[in-house]
Amino acid sequence: MTSFLRSDRSTPVAIWLFVTALLVVAMVVVGGATRLTGSGLSITEWRPVTGVIPPLSDAGWAQEFAKYRQIPQYRLLNEGMGLAGFQAIYWWEWTHRLLGRLVGAVFAIPFVIFLIRRQIPKRLVWRCWTMLALGALQGAIGWWMVSSGLAERVFVAPERLAIHLAMALILFVLLFWTAMDALAGQPRQESVSPWRTWSWLFLGGVFVQSLLGALVAGNQAGLVYEDWPWMGGRFFPHDYLGKSFWATVAHNQASVQLHHRLGAYLLVVVGILIAVSAVRSTHLPRTAKNFGVLIGLAVMAQVVIGIATLMSGVPVLLGVFHQLGAVVVLTAATAFAWRVRRV
Repeated sequence: MTSFLRSDRSTPVAIWLFVTALLVVAMVVVGGATRLTGSGLSITEWRPVTGVIPPLSDAGWAQEFAKYRQIPQYRLLNEGMGLAGFQAIYWWEWTHRLLGRLVGAVFAIPFVIFLIRRQIPKRLVWRCWTMLALGALQGAIGWWMVSSGLAERVFVAPERLAIHLAMALILFVLLFWTAMDALAGQPRQESVSPWRTWSWLFLGGVFVQSLLGALVAGNQAGLVYEDWPWMGGRFFPHDYLGKSFWATVAHNQASVQLHHRLGAYLLVVVGILIAVSAVRSTHLPRTAKNFGVLIGLAVMAQVVIGIATLMSGVPVLLGVFHQLGAVVVLTAATAFAWRVRRV
């Protein structure tokens, strides 16, 4: 039995955390596909335990379909949909929820085992407890998001979608960062390089940009102003202002799309500067330089995918790739920030 009091690193713990982080990525991607296919409201109840079992009979399917036909999305958008169409959207949402349960099990069960065997480095135990609590909270946030689309709306509230994505990304960053800490051990000392501040600022910018993308998705704002680099022939759309400040920030299609575009332009410029500066730096270790280059390549690829997604009317496949691209950029930014803080 390995004691965490005698070691600040653990490869099995790192593997466990990396696997869980990968499952979170899968959940984000499937969640994106669920939204793009309009499937997120197909399951109208939150049953954390019994909900793992899908309908197994014609009567079960008829009952689930009857519940869906009671909500505004069916009456206003999908009236006339048959059972086969309902089953198609149901399976997306069911898979998304199943992945959520799988993430919880894959994290919680090994966590208990590692705690009993005292294999988790002591400095990382509190972080694992935090991630367990955030994971449980994420399930509640997911239902809070879905419930916003069951009574008066035909889609979920954009700000709740953004919060749901924010929690998933926070969990991913914590899992990935902690996995690298478990694999590499405690640094000899913390870096005081200016790179540390810039890396954190860029990581924060990527996170905010991802949430701006969630607002675009939640408002179906990618379906308006499909021209680029202009918006309706103008850089600044004529209908930018909403009815209030909050409407402009979170509920107006023109404004949320413009904000997401501007955030992308800024991140591309900063990402390329980081890549170039990292390569030219005489102080950064080789791995940090490589992560810096990855940032530059990832932001350029992401903006190309984003433009293609917009101008082609947001097809499901491109939309999913765009969401996955955001996670790749976030991963590169996290890896870079992690590496530059270590000497």
